[in-house]
Amino acid sequence: MNNSIDNLWFKYQGTQFLLTQRLSYAVPFAIVTAHNPLGSQLNPCQNRLLDRRLQRKIQQFNSPYRCLIGAAPDLSHMEKSWAVFIEKDQALALGREFKQLAIYYVDNGVLSLLACGEAPDKEVLIGEFGQRTVLVSELPDLHDE
Repeated sequence: MNNSIDNLWFKYQGTQFLLTQRLSYAVPFAIVTAHNPLGSQLNPCQNRLLDRRLQRKIQQFNSPYRCLIGAAPDLSHMEKSWAVFIEKDQALALGREFKQLAIYYVDNGVLSLLACGEAPDKEVLIGEFGQRTVLVSELPDLHDE
């Protein structure tokens, strides 16, 4: 296992989510981003292009979805993400397609971190999703990341 993946895997477990509206726990959903594939730091323009491609792909599922931001607890790092009401296997395939190391999945209000490839664990239960959410009036602009 490579130390940078171990370090990212640990950081992913501390992520919080900025939302403009609460999400229902009645149906499981995934949280997926296209930003910074394989843990590399892309520029904002590259991330926006990947995000648009991801949104077009998400629309093909014909399932509800919402924009949110995955963020470090101190907001020093933020990535535009999507909550998508799809099955876990579909979500993992989507994460792999967009070269993500991991995705999140919420089932009955419980947040899990799922590895899309190599990781210290394949799945880590993080805890109650609501404990990791922050409601905001609008999502931050990530153009200057």
